[in-house]
Amino acid sequence: MTSAPIAGFDAFTELQFAIQLADLADTLTLPHYTNRSFSLDWKANRTEVTEADRDTETAIAREVVAQRPTHGFFGEEHGLTGDLASPWRWIIDPIDGTSNFVRGIPVWATLIALTHADHGAVVGVVSAPAMGRRWWAARGLGAFADGRRCRVSTVAALDEAQVCVTFAKGWDDLGLTQKLVELQQHAYRARGFGDFWQHMLVAEGAVDLAVDAVGLQPYDLAAVMVVVEEAGGTFTDRHGVRTFMSDNAISSNGLLHSHVKGLA
Repeated sequence: MTSAPIAGFDAFTELQFAIQLADLADTLTLPHYTNRSFSLDWKANRTEVTEADRDTETAIAREVVAQRPTHGFFGEEHGLTGDLASPWRWIIDPIDGTSNFVRGIPVWATLIALTHADHGAVVGVVSAPAMGRRWWAARGLGAFADGRRCRVSTVAALDEAQVCVTFAKGWDDLGLTQKLVELQQHAYRARGFGDFWQHMLVAEGAVDLAVDAVGLQPYDLAAVMVVVEEAGGTFTDRHGVRTFMSDNAISSNGLLHSHVKGLA
C-alpha cells in the first residue's frame, strides 16, 4: 500500500458513488430490521445470515457492475463478481453485525469500500441506519461523521484512555486473552462496543484504542480502515502491519498503538 497518487482515481466521484450505494443499502436493510421481516439461516461457520444480507449485497453488486463495469466486486455473501482482472475492487459487507440485526440491536451497518491492488483501501462508507449514523472517507479528503469532519483523540496515556476490546475465542486460542484483560485494567475506562462501531468511535475521538476480534475478513475491515486513517488514526493488525487483509484489527489515535505490541 502507498499514498502515492493513483492514476485515473477521482476520490470525490468514487466517494459519491459509494454514498449512493449506501443509500440503496439503507432502503433495503432498514425496513427488514424495523418490521422484523426476515428469516434467519446459519452459515457453515455458525454465523447468522438473512435474506436482508443476501438481497442487499445482490443489489449493490448489480449497481457496481452496471456503473463501474471495469471494476471487480467482492461481497461477504456471494463472493467475487464483475471484472476479476481489474486492480479496482469494491469490497462489501451488506450487514456487519447480523447477530445484532436479528436480535433487534441497532448496532449494525453496511460497509462499502473501494480498494486498489497496489494502493489498498481508498474509499470507505459505513452506514448504520438503525442508529441514524453514517461515516465516510476517501484518500486525501478526510473523514466525516454525519457530515461533520472527525478526528481521532489526542490522549497519549493509557491510564487516561477509553479502550474497547472485543473478546473472542480466537484470542483464547492465541493465548492472549489475559493480555487483553490487563490492557483494560490499565486503561482509564474499558468498553465493549464491537464490530464496526468501535473503530468509528476511534475515528470520532470518543474511544482512543480499539482491539477487534480474531477471525475477521477483508469485508469487515476495508471500509473502516479508510475512515480511521483519514481521521488521523492508525489501523493495523496485531503484528503492527497496516492492512485490511488480516484476520484481526486494531485501531487507535496513533499515540496509544504501542500498548498493543504485546499482542503480536
